[in-house]
Amino acid sequence: MLAFTFPGQGSQRPGMGQPWVGHESWELVDEASEIAGRDVGALLLSADAETLKDTRNAQLTTFVSSLMVLDAVERLGFEPSLCAGHSLGEYTALTANGALGFDDGVRLVIERAAAMHEVGQASPGVMAAVLGLEDEDVETACRRADSDVWIANFNAPGQVVIAGSAEGVELASDHAKQMGAKRIMSLPVSGAFHTPFMSGARDRLREAIAAAKPRDSDVPIVSNVDAKAHNLGEEWSTLLSAQLSSPVRWRQCLLTMSENGISDFIELGPGGVLTGMAKRTITTARTLSISTPDELDKLIEWIGESAKPNPTLHEGEHLFAVERLVVSPSAGVFTPKNTLADGTRISVGDVLGMVGDHEVRSLFDGVLQNFISVEGERVTAHQPIAWLRTI
Repeated sequence: MLAFTFPGQGSQRPGMGQPWVGHESWELVDEASEIAGRDVGALLLSADAETLKDTRNAQLTTFVSSLMVLDAVERLGFEPSLCAGHSLGEYTALTANGALGFDDGVRLVIERAAAMHEVGQASPGVMAAVLGLEDEDVETACRRADSDVWIANFNAPGQVVIAGSAEGVELASDHAKQMGAKRIMSLPVSGAFHTPFMSGARDRLREAIAAAKPRDSDVPIVSNVDAKAHNLGEEWSTLLSAQLSSPVRWRQCLLTMSENGISDFIELGPGGVLTGMAKRTITTARTLSISTPDELDKLIEWIGESAKPNPTLHEGEHLFAVERLVVSPSAGVFTPKNTLADGTRISVGDVLGMVGDHEVRSLFDGVLQNFISVEGERVTAHQPIAWLRTI
């Protein structure tokens, strides 16, 4: 059981688009630039840290980068059972699963960032991470501050973010230190996100969400607001609005996914922050972060490891888990590798043929039983190409 997770603002970094120049998935950057009326590629390639810190740049570049990584992963044939995104990443998750069209997603993220920036200028606020303290103790520290400060993110055990006025965050930080917090870290953001300070942006965001008209999705997405899985578009219209001034319950989102059988978590996009949070929250989870094309091979090996039969199982216990399908990475005409025959032993990463200019690589070790698609057949993305039996 596999989940895709998508990072939020703060994961962006200078030059994060450079490894993707020339990759097929870079076309999403060009499309985003046309929709946004801005050179998104220039931001991904040459913007400095201060420029990317601007909420309007941070959200757009993180959103587009994550979807570019997703596009590359989908070309390999991977699909999740559940998805979730941290704050901004929730918009990425919705776009990734068709609840938002790509053009609507870009426009909605631009509008969200602009609204948050505007409110941040009118009602300045700050955010800080409190490390080494239980959630309840951080809530107590905020109450004891008796000021404008609230929990903004429940990220992982011992990792909570507070936000509000500069005075409120300072007072709450002092109380947290007295209660045993190991460290308080100021965050480089331009507002008190996910607190009542953002309430002024909700009307503008509601209009943008209504224009985007979120649709139902086949893959459920776990919401930051209530840590429950949703796939109805009408529910997301209110959830996205509420998310703006409600705490991100990321720790609870991870636990929900785990309770629903998710054992493997793949973070798609810049950074690797969510991967660390998953490790801290679910100690038995397998985690991986993908942000560059070079890491795609690592993903294939990682998935291949999870697909290997467990040698400790007794005879007959894995009879229904020995069949594997290799699927097309894209749409096009299929050409099998002419040296392969039924009974050929296949290893993870072996090329079975081509779909157009794209290699069809196996994600599993096994023995080739036969090709499902025939030479010259036009196939769609994710269409089964070959059938393997694991060794």
